[in-house]
Amino acid sequence: MTGSEESPSFRLAYVPGVTLSKWVRIWNERLPDVPLTLVPVSAAEAPGLLRARGADAGFLRLPIDRTDLSAIPLYTETTVVVIPKDHLVAAADEVSIEELADDIVLHPLDDTLEWERPPGRPALERPATTADAVELVAAGVGLLLVPQSLARLHHRRDLTYRTVTGTPQSRVALSWPEEATTDLVDDFIGIVRGRTVNSTRGRRSAPEEPKTSAGRAAGKSAGRSPGTAAGKSAGKSAGRSGGTSPRGGSRGSKLPKRGKPRRRS
Repeated sequence: MTGSEESPSFRLAYVPGVTLSKWVRIWNERLPDVPLTLVPVSAAEAPGLLRARGADAGFLRLPIDRTDLSAIPLYTETTVVVIPKDHLVAAADEVSIEELADDIVLHPLDDTLEWERPPGRPALERPATTADAVELVAAGVGLLLVPQSLARLHHRRDLTYRTVTGTPQSRVALSWPEEATTDLVDDFIGIVRGRTVNSTRGRRSAPEEPKTSAGRAAGKSAGRSPGTAAGKSAGKSAGRSGGTSPRGGSRGSKLPKRGKPRRRS
């Protein structure tokens, strides 16, 4: 191997809240010779990381500027409100955004929800991160609205969360630099989209040996034995032409009976 040659690898960025275990497992099963490196990145920094080629592809949150990035939307998350367990909202299964109008709702600088106008009453200062905002909720300073995966990520025993209706929702997408759609990127896209290893669109599918009509006919012929229907049919035909009847007589064509010879006068 020369100094210019490098072993192939794949760098996958991901924002907080995205679960990768399923896709990582499938990648390792299908491409065991290609190491997969995970690159954690904040939601705000993810697009810039891809543009700078800090990762080959990444899971990020929409919307993003797609001028030079390709993106495949994957799923939309439910928005929830993180609250202390003894809060009045905890008694309900879900609440509307209007029901939080009198509460202080924290709006961290790394918020991933696009608000035209943040709900509730604003706090004196905006927390720097979602993790900081969760600490403030636990301290009784206010409430926090986040995608459900982030509420699970920052779970605390003294906090819970409930679904909120009438709010923006976060969409997760797989993205990569448009001019760097490599074969490995195509492989990962296939995994995320659920293509099987033998998919006709996959690069690594194993070709099947073509079966000719002659081969199929030979296979069928070789599979027949004297005990098959064809063998039995041939046996019956042979029995009709030269075999004996169950009564012991000939089963061939009958000859006319010979009469007594006539006397000559």
